[in-house]
Amino acid sequence: MKKITITQISEKKIKAGNPLLQMEDFPNELSFDEGELVELVDSRQKFVAKAYLAKQNKGVGWVFSLDNADSFNEAFFKKQFEKAKRKRTDLQSDPETTTYRLFNAEGDGIPGVTIDHYDGFAVVSWYSEGIFRYQTAIIAAFQAVFPETKGIYEKFRYQRKDGLISRYVRGDAVPTPLIVKENGINYATYLDDGLMTGIFLDQREVRGALTERYAAGKRVLNTFSYTGAFSVAAAMGGAIETTSVDVANRSLERTKEQFAVNNLDGEQQKIYVMDVFDFIRYAIRKELQYDVTIIDPPSFARTKKRTFSVTKDYTQLLEELIQITAADGTLIVSSNAANYKEKNFKQDIAQAFKNSRCDYRIMETFHLPNDFAVPPGSKTSDYLKVFIIKKLAR
Repeated sequence: MKKITITQISEKKIKAGNPLLQMEDFPNELSFDEGELVELVDSRQKFVAKAYLAKQNKGVGWVFSLDNADSFNEAFFKKQFEKAKRKRTDLQSDPETTTYRLFNAEGDGIPGVTIDHYDGFAVVSWYSEGIFRYQTAIIAAFQAVFPETKGIYEKFRYQRKDGLISRYVRGDAVPTPLIVKENGINYATYLDDGLMTGIFLDQREVRGALTERYAAGKRVLNTFSYTGAFSVAAAMGGAIETTSVDVANRSLERTKEQFAVNNLDGEQQKIYVMDVFDFIRYAIRKELQYDVTIIDPPSFARTKKRTFSVTKDYTQLLEELIQITAADGTLIVSSNAANYKEKNFKQDIAQAFKNSRCDYRIMETFHLPNDFAVPPGSKTSDYLKVFIIKKLAR
């Protein structure tokens, strides 16, 4: 195994629990094969950690162990899966929630791969060519620890030469759609239809809060609604009306489907296929007001009319949505952008309310749920930030 020297700053970062490797961690020029295993050493050539190198959007590799005796092989993978399984005993025994994150990459000890559970089926996501090099051993270890898995599907979240993004691997073929439960609510999911399945599992606790504490008797606006999961959670929590807005054409049928699998009449809910900013203009013209406004935009989006970036445009978006949120209303404000620091997010929220001449109070704060395990020293891994905010009437 090749030894590679790292900087003193990198050594401190790794020992503090941050496994991500970036170019600046290496004082010398770095060249490697995808998935190459290396031993990281300090300036005195003393062992620091073991890692594999791979190009991905976050960096150039990951530390997988601080123990020189560990090997990146099936036995190691099996050990990590066993630990992850023990941590999720409560979820595995909960009949009201049949979908969750089963294994969360660096947070559970194998950086670069996540595995999601959908009512007995597994979706494995690979984030680099380097980690996929170990696919055979990882899948074998997974099946040894989770023999109850009905079938396995894969998602490729890096660009492959063959263009493949999703495929069936083994076991039973999944029903289409597959109906799963979250907090007792049904959701239609599609495990072999591109990268997305129809529900973002990291928002489970936020949807639960909406259902239990904020939706009853309210008019709810769900912007960037995707397949309407938040809208269904609101309706099941007693909302008198939901409005879902998303620019994607297929959001209409998929949102109707989510209502249907919960025996809710989708025709009684409002669904708009249009740009969120255009809808806001429409709502202002019509003097529409909502008691609960949900704001969970993509980190970056481009339509024919505009480009949206959370780090640049969130303040303006929030200002405009404050206008159509009723006095004493609630805003559920979310971002999953790892590069959008929580401090900056809070500052942008404060600025938006200041510009709107409104006071506010943060009622609840959410981060990733426990099944989305995060290394103690990695801020980039803990990407989700959600604030439930009360708009105070002056």
